[in-house]
Amino acid sequence: MAKLLILFAHPVFEKSRVHKRMVNHVRHLEHIHFHDLYETYPDLDIDIKKEQQLLLEHDVIILQHPFYWYSAPAIIKQWLDLVLEHNWAYGAKGKMLTGKKIFNTISCGGSEEAYKKTGRNRYTIPQFLAPFEQTAHLCNMLYLPPFVIHGTHRLSEADIELHSIQYLQLLVALAHNRISEEEYKSVTYLNDLLPVPEQVQS
Repeated sequence: MAKLLILFAHPVFEKSRVHKRMVNHVRHLEHIHFHDLYETYPDLDIDIKKEQQLLLEHDVIILQHPFYWYSAPAIIKQWLDLVLEHNWAYGAKGKMLTGKKIFNTISCGGSEEAYKKTGRNRYTIPQFLAPFEQTAHLCNMLYLPPFVIHGTHRLSEADIELHSIQYLQLLVALAHNRISEEEYKSVTYLNDLLPVPEQVQS
């Protein structure tokens, strides 16, 4: 069974409806290590060796965060800058993360239509996440499509619950290696590999 590490970053987690429900569904699963970066490092003083050890101990890395200004909260950038050291994560001798999977799980206030070339944001979610994909490539990791929840401000509590269950299903599938490389390469969002909750469809 694969081991999953959730690197969670939400600067106002106490106000979150979506992430709070998602976290409640997955944080206590046996095969998942839930790691709240803002709770662990409120001053952004990241313990590099501790974080590197966590990466070595896990097979799938999940960057879970709200989609702030087309990217991630500040501590994610701080974590990437410090933890992914030259000749450890990348470079001629940097092979420690080779073969590990990584992807973003994000909540997004805008609709899916808003994140198309013809939409008001002009670019797609995968295009905005290109720096994460390139970082994974540089570190010899496999970057998977993101898991995305759109239109968060308009979701009902029932819809949030259904999305959270879908997220749980995804993590269980990843832990049991039930998603092939061909499958995740065939979709834009990992959501597309899972049953769509009926209440969200309507």
